[in-house]
Amino acid sequence: MKRLVLLAISLLLLATSSFAGGKNWRFVRVNGPDLIQPNGQKLYIQGTNLGNWLNPEGYMFGFGRTNSAWMIDLMIKEAVGPDFAAEFWKAFKDNYITRDDILFIKKQGANTIRLPFNYKLFTDEDYMGLTSKQDGFKRIDDVVGWCREAGLYLILDMHDCPGGQTGDNIDDGHGYPWLFESEQSQQLFCSIWKRIAEHYKNEPVILGYELANEPIAHYFENKEALNQKLEPLYIRAVKAIREKDRNHVILLGGARWNSDFYMFGNWTFDNNIMYTCHRYGGEPTKEAIKDYIDFRNKTNLPMYMGEIGHNTDEWQARFVKVMKEENIGYTFWPYKKIDGSCMMGIQRPEQWDNIVVKYSEAQRGTYKEWREARPDQQKFRQLLMQYAENSLFRNCKPQENYIRSLGLKE
Repeated sequence: MKRLVLLAISLLLLATSSFAGGKNWRFVRVNGPDLIQPNGQKLYIQGTNLGNWLNPEGYMFGFGRTNSAWMIDLMIKEAVGPDFAAEFWKAFKDNYITRDDILFIKKQGANTIRLPFNYKLFTDEDYMGLTSKQDGFKRIDDVVGWCREAGLYLILDMHDCPGGQTGDNIDDGHGYPWLFESEQSQQLFCSIWKRIAEHYKNEPVILGYELANEPIAHYFENKEALNQKLEPLYIRAVKAIREKDRNHVILLGGARWNSDFYMFGNWTFDNNIMYTCHRYGGEPTKEAIKDYIDFRNKTNLPMYMGEIGHNTDEWQARFVKVMKEENIGYTFWPYKKIDGSCMMGIQRPEQWDNIVVKYSEAQRGTYKEWREARPDQQKFRQLLMQYAENSLFRNCKPQENYIRSLGLKE
């Protein structure tokens, strides 16, 4: 009888813990250079990014000068007013990513989606039509539910951090990585991740939390001093997350567009972390990513290509083979945008370039310039809502050759 009781206790312990670290067995975990699923099988990440949905970028609308979220929002407010801007952003968020999109991604052979988001979705700052009661959890919860149905993992990527972590348009900031010089921004950064961790601590669909996208661009004379502040901030944020969530993997990106990792020297401060790199351009060879491979081998932790793409189909197909050979999982950027170079192309509304894009490129530095450049408001409103309608899954065009180049199906 005693032996039966001990056996029952052992089975209970096995069912409520992972193979290492005391984590819940239902979650993906780090094991050396690999990710292990709850069934004990290795997870090799393959998928796409839901860029532009919760972190708008100008080029995905066909814009040039107007290239960050706050610039796009301001442009729309200048053209048609804040109330209509809020109406547009709601339609945009409702349409751009839906259940149909997630099921389509799964059907193409993906196993993981990376979801970029702006920190403002978890504050009362003015963002995408809302100034209070932001809908960050609601939007992500929707994707979690659709991913659960489809059988996909989800990586949450804070693409735009308080103060700005990059110093370019992609962080929706003001041209400098103020995050690393502002205690207030760092506190907010950590507190938002702590709230996210509390909300998703028991959600196994979430693979992990990517703390900060592409921190510290190379433009700044003091970039070396900034780089030395990256790992300490990561350690601080991980500590805040672990107060609420011991289950999820945490992903750490390198400086200079997720390309430099030399500033990291403490990769044992947590037993469930991994690193993430990006690559656009260059040769699609093993030699081109030798630094990533060497760092992965030195740390004996997983390396994952969070962003890659915007190249020829042939280049992408060749690089996919290299990444598979070198055990570096990947999510291509982006899933959907205007025109091509993505899985799903959004059709430009007729006269989009002549009215909306033209206005986005106009000089609008003074109130006088706003008035003089302002287009026909009725037509501008119509085109914005047509863009939102065109972004619905049923109205987008699958880019078949591009999809094949991603190597999602053997």
